[in-house]
Amino acid sequence: MNVEHEISLLVREIQRLGSKNAEGQTSVKFGVLFNDDECANIFEALVGTLRAAKRKKFISFDGELLLQGVHDNVDIVLLKD
Repeated sequence: MNVEHEISLLVREIQRLGSKNAEGQTSVKFGVLFNDDECANIFEALVGTLRAAKRKKFISFDGELLLQGVHDNVDIVLLKD
């Protein structure tokens, strides 16, 4: 698995599904990303890709791990385009 490629796909999907927040950054709710059919087809391990992107400072979100249902309303904010 090529982590950089996965992160670039994630950035593209956040741009597609997200909207600009008050600071002008693109943001999307975890539930929207998780439940999107295209994302489901692209990412085998969405949560792992999100954690890798967070470690590399491409995105930010509250907490360490996002779980479907529990964290559906958590904002994922794109830090780098």
